[in-house]
Amino acid sequence: MNISECNEPVATGTRRIIADKGFKNLYIAKKAGFTPQEFSDMINGRRLIKVCDVSKLAYALEVEVGDIYEAGKKEE
Repeated sequence: MNISECNEPVATGTRRIIADKGFKNLYIAKKAGFTPQEFSDMINGRRLIKVCDVSKLAYALEVEVGDIYEAGKKEE
């Protein structure tokens, strides 16, 4: 299993919520406490999204942790 596979469905859910809410990646990265490069690496499968990162992402996205997982499991 590679990093990209490990990051699912969090990465997909994060991307979908950003698109749905009209946020910018830079805004989410800064609000969650990541550099823009760290955040980009996380959602593009180059950096592992750790459990402790998910709550930071939820805070930045203004959703609950479970909402990220649900958004990542939805069919397109």
